[in-house]
Amino acid sequence: MDIDKDIETSTTARRSALTIAGRTLSYVDFGGPGRPLLALHGHMSEGMSYADLAARLAPEWRVIAPDQRGHGASDRAADYSREGYLEDVEALLDHLGLDRVALLGHSLGAINAYQFAARRPDRVTALINAEGCAALGLDGANPLAFVLNFPERPAPSKEEFVAGLGPFAAHFEPLVHQLPDGTWGLPFHPRDIHDSEDRVHGDHWADWTASACPALLVRGSKGGVLPADQARQMIARRPHTRLVELETDHFVYAGDPVGFADAVRDFLRTTPAR
Repeated sequence: MDIDKDIETSTTARRSALTIAGRTLSYVDFGGPGRPLLALHGHMSEGMSYADLAARLAPEWRVIAPDQRGHGASDRAADYSREGYLEDVEALLDHLGLDRVALLGHSLGAINAYQFAARRPDRVTALINAEGCAALGLDGANPLAFVLNFPERPAPSKEEFVAGLGPFAAHFEPLVHQLPDGTWGLPFHPRDIHDSEDRVHGDHWADWTASACPALLVRGSKGGVLPADQARQMIARRPHTRLVELETDHFVYAGDPVGFADAVRDFLRTTPAR
Protein backbone atom coordinates (compact mmCIF):
# COMPACT_ATOMS: atom_id res chain seq x y z
CA MET A 1 0.00 0.00 0.00
CA ASP A 2 1.12 3.57 -0.50
CA ILE A 3 2.30 5.60 2.47
CA ASP A 4 1.82 9.36 2.50
CA LYS A 5 5.03 11.25 1.76
CA ASP A 6 4.95 13.14 5.03
CA ILE A 7 5.05 9.94 7.06
CA GLU A 8 7.16 7.83 4.69
CA THR A 9 10.47 8.23 6.55
CA SER A 10 9.18 8.31 10.10
CA THR A 11 10.09 4.64 10.73
CA THR A 12 12.94 2.39 9.72
CA ALA A 13 11.90 -1.21 9.29
CA ARG A 14 14.43 -3.86 10.26
CA ARG A 15 13.83 -7.56 9.64
CA SER A 16 15.16 -10.04 12.18
CA ALA A 17 14.37 -13.59 13.23
CA LEU A 18 14.48 -15.99 16.13
CA THR A 19 14.56 -19.77 16.23
CA ILE A 20 11.84 -21.69 18.06
CA ALA A 21 12.43 -25.44 18.29
CA GLY A 22 14.42 -25.38 15.06
CA ARG A 23 11.84 -23.25 13.24
CA THR A 24 12.49 -19.67 12.11
CA LEU A 25 10.06 -16.96 13.12
CA SER A 26 10.72 -13.76 11.18
CA TYR A 27 9.58 -10.34 12.36
CA VAL A 28 9.77 -6.70 11.35
CA ASP A 29 10.71 -4.06 13.91
CA PHE A 30 9.68 -0.66 12.60
CA GLY A 31 11.87 0.99 15.24
CA GLY A 32 11.70 4.31 16.99
CA PRO A 33 11.76 5.46 20.61
CA GLY A 34 8.09 4.86 21.37
CA ARG A 35 6.29 2.33 23.52
CA PRO A 36 6.14 -1.17 22.00
CA LEU A 37 3.06 -2.31 20.11
CA LEU A 38 3.09 -5.92 18.92
CA ALA A 39 0.92 -6.31 15.80
CA LEU A 40 -0.34 -9.69 14.56
CA HIS A 41 -1.56 -10.03 10.97
CA GLY A 42 -4.34 -12.21 9.60
CA HIS A 43 -4.33 -15.24 7.32
CA MET A 44 -2.40 -14.90 4.03
CA SER A 45 -0.73 -11.69 5.19
CA GLU A 46 2.60 -10.76 6.81
CA GLY A 47 4.19 -8.33 9.25
CA MET A 48 4.97 -5.74 6.58
CA SER A 49 1.24 -5.21 6.11
CA TYR A 50 1.50 -2.90 9.13
CA ALA A 51 4.05 -0.55 7.52
CA ASP A 52 1.49 2.20 6.99
CA LEU A 53 0.15 1.92 10.54
CA ALA A 54 3.66 1.94 12.00
CA ALA A 55 4.51 5.12 10.12
CA ARG A 56 1.32 6.84 11.26
CA LEU A 57 1.80 5.88 14.93
CA ALA A 58 5.46 6.91 15.08
CA PRO A 59 7.21 8.23 17.10
CA GLU A 60 4.81 7.54 19.98
CA TRP A 61 4.72 3.83 19.24
CA ARG A 62 7.32 1.30 18.08
CA VAL A 63 5.44 -1.30 16.05
CA ILE A 64 6.84 -4.83 15.95
CA ALA A 65 5.10 -7.25 13.59
CA PRO A 66 5.98 -10.93 13.16
CA ASP A 67 5.29 -13.05 10.13
CA GLN A 68 3.21 -15.59 12.01
CA ARG A 69 4.01 -19.28 11.58
CA GLY A 70 3.60 -20.44 8.01
CA HIS A 71 3.41 -16.88 6.67
CA GLY A 72 5.87 -14.57 4.94
CA ALA A 73 9.52 -15.24 5.77
CA SER A 74 8.68 -17.50 8.73
CA ASP A 75 8.98 -21.26 8.42
CA ARG A 76 6.05 -23.58 8.11
CA ALA A 77 5.06 -25.26 11.38
CA ALA A 78 4.13 -28.81 12.25
CA ASP A 79 0.73 -27.57 13.44
CA TYR A 80 -1.43 -24.46 13.48
CA SER A 81 -3.05 -24.96 16.86
CA ARG A 82 -4.26 -22.14 19.02
CA GLU A 83 -1.56 -22.87 21.60
CA GLY A 84 1.14 -22.98 18.93
CA TYR A 85 0.39 -19.44 17.77
CA LEU A 86 0.33 -18.18 21.38
CA GLU A 87 3.64 -19.85 22.20
CA ASP A 88 5.18 -17.97 19.27
CA VAL A 89 3.94 -14.65 20.69
CA GLU A 90 5.46 -15.37 24.08
CA ALA A 91 8.75 -16.54 22.55
CA LEU A 92 8.99 -13.32 20.55
CA LEU A 93 8.34 -11.14 23.60
CA ASP A 94 11.01 -13.04 25.53
CA HIS A 95 13.43 -12.71 22.62
CA LEU A 96 12.86 -8.94 22.50
CA GLY A 97 13.17 -8.59 26.27
CA LEU A 98 9.69 -7.04 26.52
CA ASP A 99 7.83 -7.80 29.75
CA ARG A 100 4.59 -6.06 28.74
CA VAL A 101 3.24 -4.66 25.47
CA ALA A 102 0.14 -3.29 23.87
CA LEU A 103 -1.15 -6.03 21.57
CA LEU A 104 -2.97 -5.52 18.26
CA GLY A 105 -4.32 -8.12 15.89
CA HIS A 106 -6.40 -8.40 12.74
CA SER A 107 -8.69 -11.38 12.04
CA LEU A 108 -6.61 -14.50 12.89
CA GLY A 109 -4.16 -12.16 14.62
CA ALA A 110 -6.94 -10.56 16.65
CA ILE A 111 -8.06 -13.91 18.03
CA ASN A 112 -4.44 -14.80 18.78
CA ALA A 113 -4.09 -11.45 20.55
CA TYR A 114 -7.08 -11.75 22.87
CA GLN A 115 -6.36 -15.41 23.61
CA PHE A 116 -2.80 -14.48 24.57
CA ALA A 117 -4.16 -11.70 26.80
CA ALA A 118 -6.49 -14.25 28.42
CA ARG A 119 -3.61 -16.60 29.25
CA ARG A 120 -0.93 -14.01 30.03
CA PRO A 121 -2.72 -10.87 31.26
CA ASP A 122 0.45 -9.86 33.05
CA ARG A 123 2.14 -9.25 29.69
CA VAL A 124 -0.56 -7.17 27.94
CA THR A 125 -1.22 -3.53 28.80
CA ALA A 126 -3.86 -2.87 26.13
CA LEU A 127 -5.67 -4.88 23.46
CA ILE A 128 -6.79 -3.89 19.96
CA ASN A 129 -9.05 -6.35 18.17
CA ALA A 130 -9.61 -5.60 14.48
CA GLU A 131 -12.35 -7.83 13.06
CA GLY A 132 -11.71 -10.76 15.40
CA CYS A 133 -14.90 -12.62 16.34
CA ALA A 134 -15.63 -14.09 19.77
CA ALA A 135 -17.48 -16.95 18.07
CA LEU A 136 -16.41 -17.96 14.59
CA GLY A 137 -17.32 -20.65 12.09
CA LEU A 138 -19.66 -22.59 14.34
CA ASP A 139 -21.44 -23.91 11.23
CA GLY A 140 -18.32 -25.86 10.28
CA ALA A 141 -17.79 -24.08 6.96
CA ASN A 142 -14.26 -23.01 6.08
CA PRO A 143 -14.39 -19.68 4.19
CA LEU A 144 -10.80 -20.16 3.02
CA ALA A 145 -11.43 -23.53 1.37
CA PHE A 146 -10.82 -21.87 -2.00
CA VAL A 147 -7.06 -21.79 -1.31
CA LEU A 148 -6.95 -25.54 -1.88
CA ASN A 149 -7.32 -24.69 -5.58
CA PHE A 150 -3.99 -22.84 -5.54
CA PRO A 151 -0.80 -24.50 -6.83
CA GLU A 152 0.89 -26.34 -3.96
CA ARG A 153 4.35 -26.09 -5.51
CA PRO A 154 6.30 -23.04 -6.68
CA ALA A 155 6.85 -22.47 -10.40
CA PRO A 156 9.99 -21.58 -12.39
CA SER A 157 8.52 -18.21 -13.36
CA LYS A 158 6.04 -15.72 -11.97
CA GLU A 159 3.91 -15.96 -15.10
CA GLU A 160 3.57 -19.73 -14.75
CA PHE A 161 2.59 -19.54 -11.10
CA VAL A 162 0.07 -16.75 -11.68
CA ALA A 163 -1.50 -18.77 -14.51
CA GLY A 164 -1.94 -21.64 -12.07
CA LEU A 165 -4.02 -19.40 -9.79
CA GLY A 166 -6.79 -19.37 -12.38
CA PRO A 167 -9.71 -17.09 -11.46
CA PHE A 168 -7.92 -15.97 -8.28
CA ALA A 169 -4.95 -14.54 -10.19
CA ALA A 170 -6.15 -10.94 -10.27
CA HIS A 171 -6.49 -10.79 -6.49
CA PHE A 172 -3.41 -12.78 -5.46
CA GLU A 173 -0.87 -11.83 -8.14
CA PRO A 174 0.52 -8.96 -5.99
CA LEU A 175 1.50 -11.54 -3.34
CA VAL A 176 3.45 -13.75 -5.75
CA HIS A 177 7.19 -13.28 -5.22
CA GLN A 178 10.51 -14.93 -5.92
CA LEU A 179 11.64 -17.46 -3.31
CA PRO A 180 15.23 -17.91 -2.09
CA ASP A 181 15.78 -20.84 -4.49
CA GLY A 182 14.78 -18.71 -7.49
CA THR A 183 11.30 -20.18 -7.99
CA TRP A 184 8.06 -18.22 -7.65
CA GLY A 185 5.16 -18.68 -5.25
CA LEU A 186 3.01 -17.24 -2.49
CA PRO A 187 4.20 -16.31 1.03
CA PHE A 188 2.14 -19.17 2.49
CA HIS A 189 1.23 -22.78 1.73
CA PRO A 190 -2.45 -23.31 0.81
CA ARG A 191 -2.89 -26.42 2.95
CA ASP A 192 -1.47 -24.62 6.00
CA ILE A 193 -3.91 -21.74 5.58
CA HIS A 194 -6.86 -24.10 5.27
CA ASP A 195 -5.82 -26.05 8.38
CA SER A 196 -5.13 -22.88 10.36
CA GLU A 197 -8.57 -21.48 9.50
CA ASP A 198 -10.19 -24.72 10.65
CA ARG A 199 -8.37 -24.52 13.98
CA VAL A 200 -9.22 -20.88 14.66
CA HIS A 201 -12.94 -21.63 14.49
CA GLY A 202 -14.86 -22.07 17.72
CA ASP A 203 -16.62 -20.43 20.62
CA HIS A 204 -13.98 -18.16 22.16
CA TRP A 205 -16.24 -16.08 24.41
CA ALA A 206 -14.44 -17.26 27.56
CA ASP A 207 -11.12 -16.02 26.17
CA TRP A 208 -12.55 -12.70 24.97
CA THR A 209 -13.97 -11.92 28.42
CA ALA A 210 -11.06 -13.34 30.45
CA SER A 211 -8.77 -10.29 30.37
CA ALA A 212 -9.46 -6.90 31.94
CA CYS A 213 -6.98 -4.54 30.26
CA PRO A 214 -8.39 -1.65 28.20
CA ALA A 215 -9.55 -2.89 24.79
CA LEU A 216 -10.58 -1.44 21.45
CA LEU A 217 -12.78 -3.41 19.05
CA VAL A 218 -12.66 -2.24 15.42
CA ARG A 219 -15.34 -3.45 13.02
CA GLY A 220 -15.68 -2.97 9.26
CA SER A 221 -19.29 -1.97 8.69
CA LYS A 222 -19.25 -2.65 4.92
CA GLY A 223 -18.36 -6.28 4.35
CA GLY A 224 -16.50 -7.15 7.54
CA VAL A 225 -16.74 -10.63 9.03
CA LEU A 226 -17.68 -9.45 12.52
CA PRO A 227 -21.49 -9.18 12.72
CA ALA A 228 -22.89 -5.98 14.24
CA ASP A 229 -24.88 -7.81 16.91
CA GLN A 230 -21.87 -9.86 17.98
CA ALA A 231 -19.74 -6.70 18.17
CA ARG A 232 -22.31 -5.10 20.48
CA GLN A 233 -22.31 -8.20 22.67
CA MET A 234 -18.51 -8.18 22.78
CA ILE A 235 -18.33 -4.68 24.23
CA ALA A 236 -21.26 -5.33 26.58
CA ARG A 237 -19.76 -8.49 28.03
CA ARG A 238 -16.16 -7.30 28.39
CA PRO A 239 -15.42 -4.35 30.74
CA HIS A 240 -13.18 -1.47 29.64
CA THR A 241 -13.93 -2.08 25.95
CA ARG A 242 -14.93 0.44 23.31
CA LEU A 243 -16.17 -0.08 19.75
CA VAL A 244 -15.18 1.84 16.62
CA GLU A 245 -16.87 1.08 13.30
CA LEU A 246 -15.20 2.09 10.04
CA GLU A 247 -17.03 2.29 6.72
CA THR A 248 -14.89 -0.30 5.00
CA ASP A 249 -14.53 -4.06 4.65
CA HIS A 250 -12.79 -6.78 6.67
CA PHE A 251 -9.35 -5.29 5.96
CA VAL A 252 -9.99 -2.22 8.07
CA TYR A 253 -6.34 -1.17 8.34
CA ALA A 254 -5.99 -1.14 4.53
CA GLY A 255 -9.48 0.02 3.56
CA ASP A 256 -9.36 3.07 5.84
CA PRO A 257 -5.74 3.50 6.92
CA VAL A 258 -6.26 7.01 8.28
CA GLY A 259 -9.41 6.14 10.22
CA PHE A 260 -7.85 2.97 11.59
CA ALA A 261 -4.64 4.69 12.70
CA ASP A 262 -6.60 7.54 14.28
CA ALA A 263 -8.78 5.11 16.23
CA VAL A 264 -5.77 3.11 17.42
CA ARG A 265 -3.80 6.23 18.37
CA ASP A 266 -6.68 7.84 20.24
CA PHE A 267 -7.33 4.63 22.16
CA LEU A 268 -3.68 4.00 23.04
CA ARG A 269 -3.26 7.54 24.35
CA THR A 270 -5.75 6.68 27.08
CA THR A 271 -3.88 3.57 28.22
CA PRO A 272 -1.29 3.48 31.00
CA ALA A 273 2.40 3.35 30.15
CA ARG A 274 2.83 0.27 32.36
